Amino acid sequence: MRTILEMQKQLLPDLMEILKKRYTILHQILLSDVIGRRTLAVSLNMTERVLRAETDLLKAQGLIEIENIGMRISDSGRKLLEALEPIVKDIFGLSNLEERIQKAFGLRKVVIVPGDSEASPLAKKELGRAGAKALLGVISSKDVVAVTGGSTIAEVAEQLSPPGNLSLKQCWFVPARGGLGESLEIQANTIASGMAKRLGAGYRLLHVPDLLGKEAYESLVGDPNIHDIVEMIREARIIIHGIGDAMEMARRRKLEDSVVQDLQKEGALAESFGYYFDENGVVVHKMLTLGLHLDDIKSTETVIGIAGGKSKAKAILAVLKFGHEDILVIDEAAAEEIVEEIERSESRRAE
Repeated sequence: MRTILEMQKQLLPDLMEILKKRYTILHQILLSDVIGRRTLAVSLNMTERVLRAETDLLKAQGLIEIENIGMRISDSGRKLLEALEPIVKDIFGLSNLEERIQKAFGLRKVVIVPGDSEASPLAKKELGRAGAKALLGVISSKDVVAVTGGSTIAEVAEQLSPPGNLSLKQCWFVPARGGLGESLEIQANTIASGMAKRLGAGYRLLHVPDLLGKEAYESLVGDPNIHDIVEMIREARIIIHGIGDAMEMARRRKLEDSVVQDLQKEGALAESFGYYFDENGVVVHKMLTLGLHLDDIKSTETVIGIAGGKSKAKAILAVLKFGHEDILVIDEAAAEEIVEEIERSESRRAE
């Protein structure tokens, strides 16, 4: 298939551009549910006249439906997009990026979605959709799934729908740790319960703050109810987590200035699971928190990391060097930065 695509690129470059354009239009309509022509034209940086000609063709082919409230994808259009997905990855060059990162870090699977999720809400929605698909690809009937918080993982929850061939009634979703005390919608508890409800699974919640003092920690860890849920979290077969910039997460946690200064001195770049990592993937700081421990992460069967945005590339790299990811779902902007860094490192080693 790749050889055929390469020949088409050489002989019919205009055809490939048309394919990319029409795929992008269809894909944006899919992610938007319902969207007006003017809004779509702005999001695609396209004139309404050009877009009208394209959408009229897509309608004539039965791929979209045009109503008074806007355009929506048809069942035929949805099926076509699913069939085109692996081909389009080659056309956009995403397959090469996936293979490069997968090989460099020995990952089971890498999924890259087009665009920059920091710049485009639709790209972030697609990142969530890809994350949901990755989770559904590995979940089984009696799993415990531990979930972290954050806006990206919240988007994954929004994109989940029950698999038609598998009952998940005996699955459990649990928060990987306590709450940060910020927006309820992106708390681990909220996301875990939302995922469970969408999939018809069970859930248990951990009603404690993420950051604890020593006395509070010792008091809570001995509570029988807290102990039971923490044990369940630590036995999770699947972890699905986001990746944050170290300094941004320190700010959100409202850490003391002295702790922030220590993180800077230690070269902390990334935060995940309540641990801070430097550029080599070494843990330089850990939070006193209930939930997942480092040993639990190392022994978990499937760890799925989901993050996006050009500015997150260094943080994602740091967590990859920690070496316990199995599946990585990122966007094109982050992937390009990561591959550039891989190539720079290889060049330095070759000198």
